[in-house]
Amino acid sequence: MIWLLVVLTGSLLMAQYSQTAGIAGIPPEQWPETSRVRREPGLSKLVVFLHPHCPCSRATLSELERLMAHCQGLISTQVWFIQPEGRDEAWVKTDLWSGAAAIPGVQVAVDHAGAEARRFQAATSGQTLLYDAAGRLVFHGGITLTRGHAGDNPGRDAIECLVKQKTSLSTSTPVFGCALGWNNKLKECTLCQP
Repeated sequence: MIWLLVVLTGSLLMAQYSQTAGIAGIPPEQWPETSRVRREPGLSKLVVFLHPHCPCSRATLSELERLMAHCQGLISTQVWFIQPEGRDEAWVKTDLWSGAAAIPGVQVAVDHAGAEARRFQAATSGQTLLYDAAGRLVFHGGITLTRGHAGDNPGRDAIECLVKQKTSLSTSTPVFGCALGWNNKLKECTLCQP
């Protein structure tokens, strides 16, 4: 009977954890002119920030792949992987990097010391920002429903609607993932891993 109580308690804690969002940050309303992120004239720009060792970010990439399949040619997308100070590029180029690079229409880049994440105020892996062709922020948040779980979600739906110039019910959603670490010098993904 005690083992059943332990299992139930553990299950409840895991369920609660999977639905605990990270810090979303407050991105700039207008495209930061100092950004190294390239914009294509006439296209909306989607920017995604990821921690290269965050297991929760696999779900974000799965959702990004679905989004890109539905929005091919309508959106310019770049995924930035955080490289903390003291880590080399090999530390950044994980299976998540390879997965992002394999998505048609997605460009990947290294974010040295989190400079771009800082410019865009992205604090959690999976933070996704959509700027329209005029450089105005139209969406910010996550594209998964909970931590590490792919599937239908309001973030992906909102971006697709905005890109296809349909009405969207939400302009922001919670972000589920590990801290990116640029603001507190974390060198490892500590929230998702034991």
